[in-house]
Amino acid sequence: MTRTYNDVHAKIRETIVEHMPKDAEITRIEFEGPRLAIYVKNVGLLAEQSYVVTEIVNLLHKRIVIRSDQSIRLPEREAEAYIRKIIPPEAEISSINFDPSLGEVVVEATKPGVAIGKEAAVLQQVVKETRWRPRILRAPPLHSKIISSTRHILHTESEERSRILRDVGERIFRPTFSKAGYVRLVTLGAFHEVGRAAMLIQAGSSSILLDSGINPGAQDPTSAYPRFDTDEFDLEKLDAVVISHAHLDHCGILPFLYKYGYDGPVYCSEPTQTLMTLHQLDYLDVHSREGEHSPYDQKDVREVVTHTIPLRYNVVTDVAPDIKLTFHNAGHILGSSMVHLHIGEGLHNIVYSADFKFGRTMMLDPATALFPRAETLIIESTYGGPDDIMPDREGVEGKLVSIVNDTVEKGGKVLIPVPAVGRAQEIMLVLDAYMKNGALRELPIYIEGMVNEATAIHTAFPEYLVRDIKEQILHKDINPFQSEYFHPVTHPSDREEIIAGGPCVIIATSGMLEGGPAIDYFRHLAPDPRNTLAYVSYQVDGTLGNRIKNGLKEVSLYAHDGKMEMVKVNMRVESIEGFSGHSDRNQLLGFIKRMAPKPTKIIVNHGERRKSDLFAQNVNRIFGIKTVVPDVLESIRLR
Repeated sequence: MTRTYNDVHAKIRETIVEHMPKDAEITRIEFEGPRLAIYVKNVGLLAEQSYVVTEIVNLLHKRIVIRSDQSIRLPEREAEAYIRKIIPPEAEISSINFDPSLGEVVVEATKPGVAIGKEAAVLQQVVKETRWRPRILRAPPLHSKIISSTRHILHTESEERSRILRDVGERIFRPTFSKAGYVRLVTLGAFHEVGRAAMLIQAGSSSILLDSGINPGAQDPTSAYPRFDTDEFDLEKLDAVVISHAHLDHCGILPFLYKYGYDGPVYCSEPTQTLMTLHQLDYLDVHSREGEHSPYDQKDVREVVTHTIPLRYNVVTDVAPDIKLTFHNAGHILGSSMVHLHIGEGLHNIVYSADFKFGRTMMLDPATALFPRAETLIIESTYGGPDDIMPDREGVEGKLVSIVNDTVEKGGKVLIPVPAVGRAQEIMLVLDAYMKNGALRELPIYIEGMVNEATAIHTAFPEYLVRDIKEQILHKDINPFQSEYFHPVTHPSDREEIIAGGPCVIIATSGMLEGGPAIDYFRHLAPDPRNTLAYVSYQVDGTLGNRIKNGLKEVSLYAHDGKMEMVKVNMRVESIEGFSGHSDRNQLLGFIKRMAPKPTKIIVNHGERRKSDLFAQNVNRIFGIKTVVPDVLESIRLR
């Protein structure tokens, strides 16, 4: 095997050397995750690389990047001083961060066009003088601690990051003795249930894990986490983990894999990389505050950060010898992705919808329905039941406005428990819009918990938002997430004043009342019938949120002194369907109708048993496509 691998690498090197300019001064050629990195001493090639590598890409069918050899780069401190000197002050640089593992320097500026210069003249000068490859990004309107922390980790762990990328590349492009002749799906979680999403795709010598989530409402570990205890799941044979989006039921148990020896890559979109770190750290924090044992620790979350390879939408990437991966917009939350897997040389194509919204919202475009090829569709069914028809969006927003106005007239407060990512930002935009047009009484909106950090992350990735918001942030210098009505809560001690104060709206995590500041507000507000608890997101069976929604009138909660107290639920409880980031039954069927090309097999997952079964029957009857709903721990031959 070693000799065969060396032969393959030697052939790649020979092709590159033959087609690179003679004066390139190549120092080394290394795998860098799914790409090949060519390190050179000729600075001119850094600026001309798109022209230089085109022919090589066509010959090798691999992604190529040219990087400067470390020996010719200016020391970081000198390079930063030069960058600040050459980039005009009116660009308003907010931060400069170096990534030694990639030879890149990320410059954030309020006016990136000024930093780049006319015809990229400033950029070219930075390359020439510093020999670092610059990436100019627009400085986000709000500061994100998680983004800063992630960059710090990647900087301090640059040598380890280089080792990881090299190992990943060697594994992806390793020689195989035979081509993939079969494709198999092994269900590990989120089949006939909601939560703990995980499934294994096996093809030839390749093995990919799609999602790695928890079930937030489960108490028993056998139903709380994916069934990694099955014989088919082998960490040593796992090529990659692919994360569709950053909700805990899809990424919450990922660090656990590193705790038990996984050393491979994680692929996700750019926003998901940051958001899932936020969620995983909060998961640890909640467990710590409640005195519960966590299945992993911060060191394992750090391992996830160093092993993650973020990808943009619509970019085809090799992730295993027999599998190519492409992400497409899913419309569910910021950075949420539909996963397209191209297996073998046209052998089989899988589309995994994950959680998706096939309808436009105030913040995100609808999910993609067009793919290059697709034989198998794995589709969610969270709202796949016959009665899961959501009202029109105008009616949904009107109901929320009416509830808030009614509560305020009685002198009460509205508590809206939300997932920090997606739903929180959507509700913020809705409330702000209706207050500004006069339909909703003006009153303070308190933003609590992870929502503030998640909102900052949204402003860092405006290209993933709908055009209107993207234009406001990028070109009009307007941040729609900063409103005169929004009041971020920066310390728990502020809650007493809010609770004792007048009518207001409180947007707080968590969305299912399973932890976070929403619980503290609920404890104080629940006994007063003037107040309202307004659900705007899905309540998983077994969670406190679900039990209160179904009529629970007395709740046992731990007080600040650690003693148990009984809290009477006298407040008004409302559930507002329609804000969901999931597709309802009509949208699910509409997606299948419009999906191109049409799949020959559909597998239903991520739904309560009855809803999944009824949805599968309807799909089979309406479209005539073979549709099945496996249980957890089933194995299905797809090809």
